[in-house]
Amino acid sequence: MPSTVWKGFVSFGLVSFPVRLQAAAREKPVRFHMLHKKDLSRLKEVFYCRAEDKPVSREDITRGYEVSKDEYVVVDPAELEKIAPKTAKVMDILQFVDQDQFDPVFLDKSYHVLPDGGVTKPYALLREAMKKHQKFGIAKMAMHNREHIVVLRPSGSELMLHTMFFVDEIQKADLKASAEKFSDKEIRLASQLIDSLTAKFKPEQFHDEYQENVKRLIEQKQKGERVRGVKHERPREVVNILEALQKSLAANQGKEKPASRPKPRRHKAA
Repeated sequence: MPSTVWKGFVSFGLVSFPVRLQAAAREKPVRFHMLHKKDLSRLKEVFYCRAEDKPVSREDITRGYEVSKDEYVVVDPAELEKIAPKTAKVMDILQFVDQDQFDPVFLDKSYHVLPDGGVTKPYALLREAMKKHQKFGIAKMAMHNREHIVVLRPSGSELMLHTMFFVDEIQKADLKASAEKFSDKEIRLASQLIDSLTAKFKPEQFHDEYQENVKRLIEQKQKGERVRGVKHERPREVVNILEALQKSLAANQGKEKPASRPKPRRHKAA
């Protein structure tokens, strides 16, 4: 069961209610350990003091900020907690934005926002009001010794929270404005290809093929088998885009089509 990573209050206007956050997603990679080549024994990380030229135990380690070359200001966790802002315990919703105006590039980590204790009506009220008006909430909160801008959004019966990157953390693409022009036929064929690939999003149907191949490699080596490589075709640059679109559509015709969407009803003129 996910552990609680933050507890406090959500506040908008004069309405506030207690919540707790749980991590909504974590990576599950195949992890490798560092081993000594000679005897395959497990290696461990050792902290070493340069001044005394000897290892140091974790109990003798503190944290410091370098203000100049080899000069540090030591800061302990109690002092950091002492200067924590209000947002360490109160998540203030600063504004609401339309869902379609929010750029997903700002999304970082995801969390479940759960009501904490018996006060659930304000939580449910905020969730349903945001659903009705198709709004996301932008808020500030402090967690892990850093203040974050976060976005709150309704999702089913709960609220989800995503920490956000700040504007200066977003990397701009070095891409110049495109000047290409397309024929009506190219647009039509591209639209048909998009329609043929359109389906309801089902995240459970996707998996990490690379990780599966790594696990298979480990099993092969464990059994003393020869490691079998994976063959795949290398994409070629498209020269004739119309021909490529037509071939793509033809290849998709034999595949099972996604559930058709209901056509919009046409109203007869009075």
